[in-house]
Amino acid sequence: MRLLVVIVNYRTADLTIDCLKSLRNEIATIPDARVVVTDNASPDDSAERLSQWVGSCNWHEPVTFIPLERNCGFAAGNNAAIRPAIYSGDPPHYVLLLNPDTIVRPGGVRALVDFMDKHPAAGVAGSRLEHLDAQPQRSAFRFPTPLSELEEGTRIGCLTRLLSRRVVAPPPPSDACAVDWVAGASMMVRKEVFEKIGLLDEGYFMYYEEVDFCLRARRAGFGCWYVPQSRVVHLVGQSSGVTDARLLRRRRPAYWFESRRRFFLTHYGRARTFLADLMWAAGIAQWRIRRLALGQADPDPERMLSDFLRHNFLAPARQRSAQ
Repeated sequence: MRLLVVIVNYRTADLTIDCLKSLRNEIATIPDARVVVTDNASPDDSAERLSQWVGSCNWHEPVTFIPLERNCGFAAGNNAAIRPAIYSGDPPHYVLLLNPDTIVRPGGVRALVDFMDKHPAAGVAGSRLEHLDAQPQRSAFRFPTPLSELEEGTRIGCLTRLLSRRVVAPPPPSDACAVDWVAGASMMVRKEVFEKIGLLDEGYFMYYEEVDFCLRARRAGFGCWYVPQSRVVHLVGQSSGVTDARLLRRRRPAYWFESRRRFFLTHYGRARTFLADLMWAAGIAQWRIRRLALGQADPDPERMLSDFLRHNFLAPARQRSAQ
């Protein structure tokens, strides 16, 4: 198998079908490509609709639909398709993780495959994500650190300039370049990466799983690249609702905080995690005081600070009391 494309659906059948339609011509240019759609036990009629659509699509290359018994999250939903392929007798050279809320521009998949063919040291490569009007989204990132958490919480221009090399989401580069991590909305992985470090960590329900994966890949000696020649429309937050621009004030779900905490504890330990939490909380606290003094509206999700404190500073106390 040359390429495996994996799409995880949850209550977004229409988006997933549109994504698949955008893939058809792309897959036709890549011999021995396969597409697998998994459904995370959607409570609507997604499974039935996708099963019917896949059964009638009549592509030259096969498309497979796998309904899962429970909603096990983004990482586990991808692994359900990746695991049997990687450990089969004919593992794919590359695996492309693709969000259901994406539309692949012409040549988008081919550009990633060509890049990986020409750069054998690259273990992971990500697309340029963009809006429908072709404006780029920030999709080439640095790993979060305590200083990046301070910059994100504080939101002071002079501090952002001072910590410019720590900003997690800098403006998107115009040329292909090595980065720390790329968005899992369109992320291609070489099979050797899975063979060396394993699959996505299913301890992340959603968010931070690609950050964790790219960091593990780097530590295993694999490079991560941003490839703007691969262009993919990303309808931001449509599949999760968490980062939807129309719902910015929507309260962050518990799994977002749990995923963030898991990443920091796993890779930085308790001391640096506490420092990162402290810097973010101090930064956003002063930002709120400054905002109130200036009479500015609150752009953050509802209860963001209180939820952050509860899931981080109070989480260890809850864990100890439960023991």
